[in-house]
Amino acid sequence: MLNEELALEENYMSIYVIYGIIWILMVVLATWTAHPAYSDEDADAPGWLSKIRKDHPRLFFNAETWPKVKERALNQEREWYNRLKRRVDGYPEDPEVKDWGTEAAATAFVFRMTGEQRYLELTKKLLQRSIEHYHARNAEGWAAHWYSTSRVNAWSAYDWIYNDLSNEERREIAMPFIEHVDLEQLRPGQPRFIRHNGGGPTTGFYGPLNLRWFVGLALYDDGINDDLALEYLRSGYELNMQLLEHRRKSAGDDGGAASASLNYAMGAYPWAEFNFFHTMRSALGEDISGKWPHVASFPEYVIWNWLPGEREFGTGDSYHTTNKLTLGQMYTHTVQIMHFYGKTYPDHAALSRWMQGEIPDGGYTFTWPCHPFLLTQLDDAPPPKGPSELLGTARHFGNMGQIFMRSGSGPDDTYALFTVNGILRQHKHFDNNNFTIFKKGFLALDTGTRPEPGQHLFQYYCRTVAHNCILIYMPEEKLTRYWGSRAPGEEDTGPVNDGGQISQLGSEVVAFETNPHFTYLAGDATSCYSHEKCRLVLRQFVFIPPDHFVIFDRVTSTDPEYKKTWLLHTAREPEVDGMMFRAEQEEGRVMCRTMLPADAILTKIGGQGKQFWADGRNWPLPEGYRTPDTTELLGQWRMEVSPGAAREEDMFLHFIQVGDLSMSEMAPAELVQEDGMVGVSFSFGENETTVTFSTGGKASGHIRMMMDEQTVVDKALTESVQRQISL
Repeated sequence: MLNEELALEENYMSIYVIYGIIWILMVVLATWTAHPAYSDEDADAPGWLSKIRKDHPRLFFNAETWPKVKERALNQEREWYNRLKRRVDGYPEDPEVKDWGTEAAATAFVFRMTGEQRYLELTKKLLQRSIEHYHARNAEGWAAHWYSTSRVNAWSAYDWIYNDLSNEERREIAMPFIEHVDLEQLRPGQPRFIRHNGGGPTTGFYGPLNLRWFVGLALYDDGINDDLALEYLRSGYELNMQLLEHRRKSAGDDGGAASASLNYAMGAYPWAEFNFFHTMRSALGEDISGKWPHVASFPEYVIWNWLPGEREFGTGDSYHTTNKLTLGQMYTHTVQIMHFYGKTYPDHAALSRWMQGEIPDGGYTFTWPCHPFLLTQLDDAPPPKGPSELLGTARHFGNMGQIFMRSGSGPDDTYALFTVNGILRQHKHFDNNNFTIFKKGFLALDTGTRPEPGQHLFQYYCRTVAHNCILIYMPEEKLTRYWGSRAPGEEDTGPVNDGGQISQLGSEVVAFETNPHFTYLAGDATSCYSHEKCRLVLRQFVFIPPDHFVIFDRVTSTDPEYKKTWLLHTAREPEVDGMMFRAEQEEGRVMCRTMLPADAILTKIGGQGKQFWADGRNWPLPEGYRTPDTTELLGQWRMEVSPGAAREEDMFLHFIQVGDLSMSEMAPAELVQEDGMVGVSFSFGENETTVTFSTGGKASGHIRMMMDEQTVVDKALTESVQRQISL
């Protein structure tokens, strides 16, 4: 799983063509000027520097914590330790020149466990060959790796064997290693390497800048390069604090991550936080985790994304091949949360323990060989509690820009996601007011995939047309670029004009409420479209559990000739019957009835050669791409609903019902038109529901629900945002 994740990440993260030199210079300016060289005059400040241990080891464990780490390796994690040792015993005695950083850490750990000299000698060889490899890569114009992971492990290995090295050996390892690290620090005037990750604290923070903290700790006050060690420590500490603050802000009081794309949020992103926590404890004796509770709330966010079959909705830069959750690292992430937050945030720790048991074939990965042995506080973690015991029917993650809805937590329940607002541009698409629905299959899809290189990524996949949104087509409009580059042989077609949004951020949640009977929200995405074509895009969305949705859109263009289009993407070809269509995926079925516009024209688009249609042409996957373009979850069809005549103002009203394949017809529904209000009235079994919306002014409306001839809801739809906080 990890190798697959790293391969996918490498495929994605070739140099950001859209930023190019300008982007690199911005990172240089923002990072380097914030961390100038430090002089001896301020060597005593700040106070945390005085707490750094003078002895080694300092990275991840120290002389006082080592006995518990060793005890855990010999007892609770003996099976993992034995696996680790078997791997180490299989390493070559005379390793070739390549990156052995992670293997060096494993070997150094086994040396500390056994005291056998052969493991010490092998650790030194692995470090030397790795450093030769890093320099060879730089000499050829390439960065050592997109990730800092193996090099953090290599510095840990150096720290763990430090006491068994002579002064000469320390210099032979540390000096060329420092030289390489410093080459990749984005200093002014230094060469720029191919596939160099300049990502700072607002990204995953697993590039070369992440090395500063670990290198500084490994070298601090050892007489090898004290000035550089001090500089790295100070800037590394500041970068990590910036990262924690950024992620705290991203999560807010709801929970979340630094990106809504789960392949990042559940993959490598949490490493930075956990590694900083561990090393603050091992080097300074401080447990700072309690000051950053957003880390503890992460499983709550994951659970709201979690669909039956260990799958997800596929938000942002997700691949959409299977929509499987990226669980390869989550076992370790959940155990880390149990370790750090078992006492301070027991509900989050309990949810983490439940999630740990739900991960198929769950276990540690070899990414960080020592992590399992550091988790010495797991006895403080409470027993597991699942989502049905902790969560409600809807959850608004404000800073993440997502509202999740569900009828329950089982395999037969209905799940929906609405994308609006948020503060994170990282891996986000032009998809404001998008909705996705899952019921025994993916019924309203987020479509496309992310070949890199390949213009499908930036001409279709990221665009509004690939989502269940509203288009307003203004001829000759120039839309905002996204990251990515063309594949060999692809013609330069110029930027696509799909009629979509020009901004990833800027939409607003203007109303939200949830209760056991319904969930209602309103999203205003007007500012995400060009003001030259758009005066209003307002969507009101009502979920009536378990299986019904009412969606009302008010759209105003600056010119009546600018065509407006309502979109819903499906995995399989929809069947159209007048103003109603239906489609299936796996064991689920969706039925949708257009109630407005009265003169609506329904158009079916898709099938081989047209499934990624935008701006008058298809945007296929590159030749030879690993995922067939017929893969259902990439989206194969879509329904477009447009007015039959040109108008500046239009209203779209849709009634959606989902179910299994036995569902043969929709609930009876009627269009409701009153003075200044429109809506839908429908009956289902013994229940009757009427939802109406204002046709002008701010988002407002009314809902009335009857069950067994008793009125259970009769109220105006809220015009405010209901407050929710994390567990």
